[in-house]
Order: sequence, then structure tokens, then C-alpha cells
Amino acid sequence: MNRFAQLLDRLGFEPSRTGKLRLMTEYFKTAPDPERGYALAALAGALSFQYAKPALIRGLIAKRVDPYLFALSYDYVGDLAETAALLWPAAPASADQSAPAHRLTGPPSLSEVVQSLATLGKADLPRQLAIWLDALDETGRWALLKLITGSLRVGVSSALAKASVAALGGQTGVAVEDLWHGLAPPYLDLFAWLEGRADRPAASNPAPFFPAMLAHAIEARDFETLDPAQFCAEWKWDGIRVQAVSGADSSGRNIARIYSRSGEDLSAAFPDLIECLAQSPAAGFALDGELLIRRGGKIEPFSILQQRLNRKTVSAKMLAEFPAHIRAYDLLWSETEDLRPLPFLERRARLEALVSARGEPRLDLSTLIPFASWPELAQARQDPLAYGAGADVGAVEGVMLKRAASGYLQGRPKGHWYKWKRDPWNVDAVLMYAQRGHGKRSSLYSDYTFGVWRSGSQGPELVPVGKAYFGFTDAELAKLDHFVRNNTTNRFGPVREIDHHPARGLVLEIAFEGLNRSSRHRSGLAMRFPRIARIRWDKPAAEADAIETLEALLTPKLGPG
Repeated sequence: MNRFAQLLDRLGFEPSRTGKLRLMTEYFKTAPDPERGYALAALAGALSFQYAKPALIRGLIAKRVDPYLFALSYDYVGDLAETAALLWPAAPASADQSAPAHRLTGPPSLSEVVQSLATLGKADLPRQLAIWLDALDETGRWALLKLITGSLRVGVSSALAKASVAALGGQTGVAVEDLWHGLAPPYLDLFAWLEGRADRPAASNPAPFFPAMLAHAIEARDFETLDPAQFCAEWKWDGIRVQAVSGADSSGRNIARIYSRSGEDLSAAFPDLIECLAQSPAAGFALDGELLIRRGGKIEPFSILQQRLNRKTVSAKMLAEFPAHIRAYDLLWSETEDLRPLPFLERRARLEALVSARGEPRLDLSTLIPFASWPELAQARQDPLAYGAGADVGAVEGVMLKRAASGYLQGRPKGHWYKWKRDPWNVDAVLMYAQRGHGKRSSLYSDYTFGVWRSGSQGPELVPVGKAYFGFTDAELAKLDHFVRNNTTNRFGPVREIDHHPARGLVLEIAFEGLNRSSRHRSGLAMRFPRIARIRWDKPAAEADAIETLEALLTPKLGPG
């Protein structure tokens, strides 16, 4: 465990991508099995532990440290794992020796930790975790707590971790990614293949995930170099990007799965779609599309889709009230053929044939937008209704540009796909509350709650409408932090209330991508992707926008544009 902890510690302080790759590849080259396999799983986000939650850590540290001291320390440090690791004291002499978990004479191995967490019951976990913490040093404790909560935060993505292990055998991250969802920790067969000790692992998943292709946000200067004749355009729908995959297992039974764009299996939350996909007349397929809610003959806004997300079980009532739908963008696999190397237009023709043959009401095509020039496409982006979006216009959040000759390439390759989202809405709001951030921002007030004016019984009052924690530079953050500290009027635990008097408050220009009604918010509204576009040091708080300004934006329900 200590060696893995040292790797995490070094990764956290290594700023360059090349340096991180070197550190991980060296670790995978020298660490034994199964240690390195579990390390790879942790770095790639492939480990989860049912009962290891932040509340468990808080409960343990409360038994060893004065709760007030912990609260003060956590407020300053801003990271639960780091705070607990630093404060954790030596084991008390009267420690319970009747515990069924064995006491250690040395630090645990990473393998021991992972395997134990997979089998320990909820009642036994706190005692065992305390034993491990007693046996580790500060860095080891930090790594252990980061591991069990699934929040490493060392600047390593899943793709980077896979690229580093691929380097063992002179392979690419794409080669490992293609195998990934048919493998399981500690990946003994993967390491054996990469080191030339065995053949490439055979794919055993009848409905595997295929690494997603992503788009770059288009910039104004791109239109000067891109030729519109070489691109196709389609609407960008406001849902969740998914893959729908169907295939047959060894017994010939159809298996269907739905994955997020990062490969998370969402199938259990969408049994209505799985039932339809498993009845596929085709021998197998994998399509890229958008997960949406379609009812009353139209696509509903994202806020309606949220009713179906992040649910372990779905009731019959939920299935009936929020019917799931997939709008297909691309076809990656058909029967036994990998279509990803084919040009987009050829894949599109195959997709149209597949969707037409199925005749499934829960599956349709994302229509292409005809255009001859960039100004014409700009008009379509500005007015989707006039360019064929029809009843679904409220779910359009922009357009996608795809090079007609482009293959389906993993990651975010340059020059192939672009997203051109509709212009965000902007509103002037007043800073009301602030809280310290996490990680590098743990000592700065970087999370801001803001509000707009409404009429109250005592006159104009502010009502919170959102929270933002990005959109500003480091220099602007320093000024905001200084303002918060000098204008605090009250404290509620880690939250500071900021002076928001009409004559003294600070106005923030907030940009956001969407707006929906919400019964969970006091204002009755919920912003989507709010961010700070500008700090209005020059504007009096009394001149910030009122709730009626936001209410008016809901009326057309066409989204920003």
C-alpha cells in the first residue's frame, strides 16, 4: 500500500502529462501482480466499494480526535481524506483486542485492502479500516482514504492510466481501451499480453462498450479554415450521450446494454430500453446516440430526463410517466463488422438502414441539417424551428459538425467533430454566500451562491438562484476571496454570508446554458451549467436583475440563442 501511496503522491505533484505517464509506466513495470492490476483499476476509476463512504471516515476520526478540532481542520484543509490522514493519532493502548479483524505487524498491501473491502460486511468495515490506518504513515493513510472513497484527484484520467500501461508492450491506449470492458481487476491476462507472455485477451463480452469519439468546441477562427462542403451537420440534443449495444452470448441469447459515454453501464436504470434493444432482429450492433425522454410526440427538456437518472430501481409508474428514448447519431458495429474505420457518411447510411428495419418507436434518427455555407448554418443554429427541428425545438442546444470523411476515432481528435452550442443566457446576480473550495482551492473562497431580486413583504429581497465555482482567473479568484473575507456578515459552519445590501453587494454576471422550473429550489428555478462570466465591480447591487427576468426566459422554452 505504501508504494501505491508514493505513486499517488508523486502523481499529484507532477504537472506534465509526459511525467505522469513515465511515473505510472515505471510503476507498472516494477510492481508485482496483483498489486499493479489493482493500482491500474484505482487510477482508471474501475473500483468501487459499497460501504466505504465519507460518513464512515467522519465517524472513525470522531472517535480519535476532538470533533471541534476536526471541524476546524477540515474547514481549512478542504479535503476529507487529507484532513483525516493528518489528524489520525497513534492507536490507543486500550484498543479493542477482541476484534475479529487481525491486527497488522506492518502496513497492508494494496491487494489486501481491495480484496478485503470486496468481502467485508458493513459492520466489520469500520474496525478493519481503523486497523489499516493505525498501520500506515500519513501518506499511506491519505492514499487509503482516497482509494476507498473513489476520489484520487491526482490529475490522471482513465485514458491516461490505460495509455501508461499500454506502453509496457508498445501498444496504444486505444488497443487497451478496446479490451477494457471485457476485463476485470487485477488484469493478469492484460499484463501477460503486454509483456509478451500470452496472447491478446479474447473478447468475452457479447455487448461491449466502444471508446467514444468526442467533439471540440468550435471557435470563430475555425470557420476561416474549414470548408463547409466537407462537413455534415445535425442537431445537438439536450440529453445524455450513450451507446446502445446488442449482441448474442455463447448460448445465442440476445444481450443488450446501455453505456454512458465514459463506459458506465446504465442498463439497470433503463429496463424499458433494454427490453426493446434485446429484441433486435440484427445479429448485433452498437450505436452512438442521445438518451432522451419522449412523450406527447416530442422530446422533453433535460430537467425531465433527470427524473430517470441515477436510480438503482425504476418503478412501473416512473417507466410510464417518463418513457426513455434514444436518438441515434452513429453506427459503430453491425453484426460482425467494425464500422468505425468507415467514413461518417457511409456509417450514416448503414445507421439509417438499421433504424428503418427495426421500426422501433423508442429509437429514431437525429436528422441532418442541410446547409451550403457557414452563415446558413448559423441561421439554423439561431432558429432551429425554421430549419426542421419541429416539435422538438425545445430540446435543441446547438449543432454538431462532423467531417463527412471522418472515421469514428477514440477520444477528441482535432479537425473531425465540432460542437457549436447556442449562445448562453446571461443574468446579473448578487453574491450572497461563499464557501471554500477543495484541493488546490481549499484555502480560498471559490464556491459562490448568488441571487436575484424579488418583491418581499418588507420590500425587495434576494432569492438564491444558483451556485458557481468556475469561470474566473486565478487573479480574479484572489480578488473575490479578499472581498468575501472583508465583507462577511454571518457564518453558518463552513459557509459565509456576504454583505448583499443593495448599495454594497457585489454583482456577478452569470452565464448559463438552460433554465427549468424546480420545486427543490426556493426560487422555483434551476440553472444548468452556471458560471461566472464577469465580475461587475462597477455595478451597484440594486441594479442586478429580478426574478421576473428569469421567468421571462422560460416562456418560449427555446433555450438560449
